[in-house]
Amino acid sequence: MSELRVLSIYEGFFSGGARILHSDVLLGLHGGAQRHSVLSIEGEMYREATRQPMEEDACYRSLTAGGVQVAALRRETGTAGSPDAADAPPVFTADELAATARATAAADVVLSLKEQPLALLNQAGLPLRPVVVCLHRSDPENQGPALDALLAAVAAGRVQACVCCAESTRLAYAAAGVPAELLHVIPNGVDLLRFRPDASRRASVRAALGIPARAPVVTFAARWAAMKNVPLFLASAREFLRRDPAGYVVMCGAGMTADNPGLREEIASALGGEPWLADRMRMLGVRGDMEALYAASDVVSLTSSSGEAAPLCLIEGMMCGAIPVATDVGDCAQLVAGRGLLTPFDPEAIAAAWTEAVVRAPLFAPALEAAREQFSRTRMVAAYGALLDQVHGGVPRAALPEPL
Repeated sequence: MSELRVLSIYEGFFSGGARILHSDVLLGLHGGAQRHSVLSIEGEMYREATRQPMEEDACYRSLTAGGVQVAALRRETGTAGSPDAADAPPVFTADELAATARATAAADVVLSLKEQPLALLNQAGLPLRPVVVCLHRSDPENQGPALDALLAAVAAGRVQACVCCAESTRLAYAAAGVPAELLHVIPNGVDLLRFRPDASRRASVRAALGIPARAPVVTFAARWAAMKNVPLFLASAREFLRRDPAGYVVMCGAGMTADNPGLREEIASALGGEPWLADRMRMLGVRGDMEALYAASDVVSLTSSSGEAAPLCLIEGMMCGAIPVATDVGDCAQLVAGRGLLTPFDPEAIAAAWTEAVVRAPLFAPALEAAREQFSRTRMVAAYGALLDQVHGGVPRAALPEPL
């Protein structure tokens, strides 16, 4: 049997959980029965006040190092239907369409990372290949013209299946008009060998950051984006640092650096007349050692107000022993149930929950250990592979069984 050729279309390479997870899937499936490649619409992105060239992205580096071929149309930043672009449909050049046609012609199945690349795949004249769309949010109505592109691709028969990373994603897209039979839930998973409790990592990271060994540490791993509700996190951090003079707060992700003037303004506003509290805040930006940061943390927190489905930061943090504390968005309630705490959108309540999570950590530890198999990368990759094989096999979309 010949290998299955799968082409993934990316809007672009920039720091975020969906691209990390998608890269894990491709690396897990590439070689043997499947051969994967990636076409990025943009070669450089400017997101979260951060310039992010494709070649400097960790996912790009891991994919190319793993033998996955990566190419780019290299459009200008902010085009091709990105969330930062205007609602006007993108216009693609003849050269861009020709390059896309060559890439899709060489594939048996096309994977679209989120809905945005469908603006390209819906263009007339491209080779017809079954498309599987990977959906990673719970607010399709906030994706600008991307939802319209998804519904158009479904109506045209291009989309043969949609992978939903969470039940909240499935419900949201069904309500938005995507036929229920197209929506398949494959829960997110992580590399359990990489993400695990590690006393040595914990000690070395704390020493490098100037954080005492016994200090309570809350980590916020998120992009500097509106949906992440950074002001709420900072207001909660103020309350936490006031209450616990030994506590520390760590922030990482695109835009989470002192070089970002917007973040500096938000911190100054949150701390008000107590700027000295910032002495126990660490802004680390994009990191390649998240397993070490999580191992050094007592709590992994998320204060998002919208959009989340099954946040990778909560899963990775839990697998490293950090207690999850999150607002009730997407599948967060299911993720933290019995393993951490769910909070209202209130700084004082969130700060109190962080303290409670630190105190109750030994009680949560058995549940975190028991959940490891549930969040296995191996399970996730196998399910993606099975669904791709089924789509390529021509199984009618209404008859596709749920992947294991």
